[in-house]
Amino acid sequence: MGRRKYPPLTPAEVMSILQALGFQFKRQTGSHSHYEGLSQQGTRAVVTVDTSVKDEFWEEIIKSMIRQSGWSRERFYGATKKTARRI
Repeated sequence: MGRRKYPPLTPAEVMSILQALGFQFKRQTGSHSHYEGLSQQGTRAVVTVDTSVKDEFWEEIIKSMIRQSGWSRERFYGATKKTARRI
């Protein structure tokens, strides 16, 4: 069995990645934090992070957050040293 295309990430790791990509915390709605920044194309992007998750996000949720950010999978995971080792 090979490596997962979207290795698992915790909410704290996702928030660190977003901050490294230039996203800023904008607001909180219940357990969902909203980060706003620019996508790779320079357009406005908003990423929603469910902070109530205790362990790691499911692969489909990570894929959705990467799509919301407007960045590539490689750039998203490569934004921090810790997560860059996972790809």
